[in-house]
Amino acid sequence: MTFSLTDRAQSNIRDTVTLALEHPPGAPALLVYDEQSDLAKLLGETYRAVLPNAAALNFDQTTPKEILTAVDALPPKSLVALVQSTSFRLNEFRFRVELFKRGLKVIEHPHLGRIREEERTAYIDALAYDPAYYRSVGPALKERIDRAEKISVICEGTELIYDSSFEPARMNIGDYSEMKNVGGQFPIGEVFSEPKEMRQVNGALQVFAFGDTDFTVHAPDRPFAARIREGILVEAPDAPKAFQEVLDRIRAEEREVWVRELGFGLNRALTRDRRLSDIGAYERMLGTHLSLGAKHALYTKPGFPKSGKFHVDIFAAVERVEIDKETVFERGRYTV
Repeated sequence: MTFSLTDRAQSNIRDTVTLALEHPPGAPALLVYDEQSDLAKLLGETYRAVLPNAAALNFDQTTPKEILTAVDALPPKSLVALVQSTSFRLNEFRFRVELFKRGLKVIEHPHLGRIREEERTAYIDALAYDPAYYRSVGPALKERIDRAEKISVICEGTELIYDSSFEPARMNIGDYSEMKNVGGQFPIGEVFSEPKEMRQVNGALQVFAFGDTDFTVHAPDRPFAARIREGILVEAPDAPKAFQEVLDRIRAEEREVWVRELGFGLNRALTRDRRLSDIGAYERMLGTHLSLGAKHALYTKPGFPKSGKFHVDIFAAVERVEIDKETVFERGRYTV
């Protein structure tokens, strides 16, 4: 049997709503959407089908006051789905943050306008929720990262060594049972941390894709080497001009290009060859990514203010990842 993109979208969203968000059928819900992009239109229709009793408000045809009135009418633990071609703002704060403060569950799909037409199928597939996979691999990775003394990221001809223990790993796996807030940005699928000793990161890696400061993914024809010394990216001599421009902008503001987050993407629908243009969505791709720049809102360290300006993701052409000499990723799959 052949399933249309609409069928796949409904199946994946239904699993997310029921299995990840644990939203009971018929429970109060609100959909806030726009129709500025084809993908936003598709997802808006999908949520109306999956949540037939939800109130639905077109952001571009509704006043902020009307939206807030609808939000105020929801009891705690109600579900709010945000389908956005850009990013909704009702005031100076992110809409999702305001909803979490009210004890509401949130599914947020931002920046859908960045997803190209030929990427729509990959995006819909990335919304599939497999709890058995996410809730086994995610905790297994976290357990190893939390007790790690050394992590090696091995690419063809390069090795990047983290000779440090790590901050407690964070998981984005659709399991909110021990979390204050329920929901977040979708697609999901990631475990991430950063070294406690930032300067104990040395070596090199092969970069196959990177985000620019406008949150767009670039993938050159071939990977290029980036060399890291004492936690700082010091050179990438064969990198394309677009990457050199990213480094120049970071150095102009922050003097040095720090390497902070070490992330492990779990989303099997997104790979090295099956990409999305929006960095916020592609960050979940199956493999390893790092962040460049001093900014990381979830991990604070002396000398690294929460208000830092840059957090730019780069993606490694990984052959193998070892945590304390145990192989946890190899040949495009996790082995934990």
